[in-house]
Order: sequence, then structure tokens, then C-alpha cells
Amino acid sequence: MATWAIGDVQGCNAPLQSLLANCAFNPETDRLWFVGDLVNRGPDSLGVLRFVMGLGERAVTVLGNHDLHLLAVAAGVRKASRKDTLLDVLDAPDRDEILHWLRHRPLAYRESGLPHLMVHAGVPPPWSAEYTLARAAEVEAALRGPQWAEFLGHMYGDHPDIWSDALQGFERLRVITNYLTRMRFCTAEGRLDIDNKGSPNSANAGFAPWFSHPGRAAAGTPIVFGHWAALEGKADTDHVHALDTGCVWGSRLRAMRLEDGALVHCAC
Repeated sequence: MATWAIGDVQGCNAPLQSLLANCAFNPETDRLWFVGDLVNRGPDSLGVLRFVMGLGERAVTVLGNHDLHLLAVAAGVRKASRKDTLLDVLDAPDRDEILHWLRHRPLAYRESGLPHLMVHAGVPPPWSAEYTLARAAEVEAALRGPQWAEFLGHMYGDHPDIWSDALQGFERLRVITNYLTRMRFCTAEGRLDIDNKGSPNSANAGFAPWFSHPGRAAAGTPIVFGHWAALEGKADTDHVHALDTGCVWGSRLRAMRLEDGALVHCAC
């Protein structure tokens, strides 16, 4: 039995199947963890979603920013982007079933028997693994509740740009969502620089990659994440595993076996 964590698929179903063949994935005994962004920009988001859903309890995925974008477009609270490749999902006969399933995915995930914490973008320096899971649960409850579309309508925005326990309502949910699905650079206190999407050495003054700050509360927890293709799979920090290796941009798709850290790739 093996547990494979897989980087951002983004609608690239054919490379995903090639990667699983390279991993000798056995759906009867093995499990898959997906770090989010199952959909968008690639050619077959519908195929990816149906495949992962079909695995049932053999697969778990956290939500990424593109997955949330799909939900927002489907809810009519966000316009589709010119670069989106989501029409196959939006026009699918099983659309409602797919969107319901997607709304019920977590934003952060950990399970007994493995020390790893999985998120899409990262964990702000002041947050422990347990605190991250608790904050993620707040957003998960909003997505699964009857006012889920209203939450998505208020989800977008770069402010507040730092966490406070005193935050309430949609502002509170927005900053949690930004940390877990959009973050790259921040200060040691957790102030976000959302606009910078470059490589780690492009940090603006006072900011650094979220995982590089000394004294992070979750430093002892192995973290698997995606979102940041410019890292090219290199976080250069103990216990931090970057899995987005730019498949949708023509690079490669990465899988990491959680039991021993072994890496497997396929060309995209």
C-alpha cells in the first residue's frame, strides 16, 4: 500500500494517467492525495473530476484557487476568464453532482497514520497544523452550507491582508481562503503579498516565501502543497514539499510517495 501526493493537475488528464502508470498505482490498495487545482487551463477538467470522484475513498483532494473559481463561475457570482477551460464541466449532464462533490472537499487535510498536512498554497508562519485545520473548517462549513453561493460572492479580494482572531464574517473567511489557496509571499507575521507570483528571489522588501520564515509554528509538520509552479518543485526547506511542477505549462507532473518521500514524474 502506498499513498501518493500529486501536484496541480489543472485539467491534464492524460498526463495524470501516465503518471499513475509510472507510479504503478493500484486502485485496490493505494491512495491518492491531490494538492488542489484539479481543473482549469488544461484540456480535460471534466475527465479529471470524473476520474477522481470515481476513486471514492481511495482519493482525497483539497480545494485550490482554480477549483473555487469553477464553483464561483457555476454559481453565477464570477465571470469566466478568457483563459478558462471549464465549459466541459459547466455543460456536463452530471454537472450538479460534480459541483456538489467539489463543494464538500476540504481546504486542509491530515489523517491518522501519516504526519503530513496537505494544503493548496501554504500555511502562514504563525499557524500550527492544528490551527490551520480549525480555520479551514470554517470555510468548509460555509461552502457546504445553504449560503455557499453568497460566500463565494464575497470570497474575492486581497484584504484583509493579515489574520486576526477578531475578524468576523466574510472578511474572516476571505483571509483564511487567501492563505490556504492563494498565498506565496508573506511577512513573518503573516501579512500577504498576493500580487507577486514570481520566483522566490523576486520577493518584495519585507516579504519572503511563506515557508522560509524562521520560527514557523508548523515547522515540525511535513507539509505538501502545490500552487507555485515557479518553485519548480524546490522549496529548499525541511519538511516542506512543493508538488506543483508546471504540468499545464508543458513541464511535468509530480507524485511523491508519502511513506518514504520517493518522487515520480511524467512529461506534460
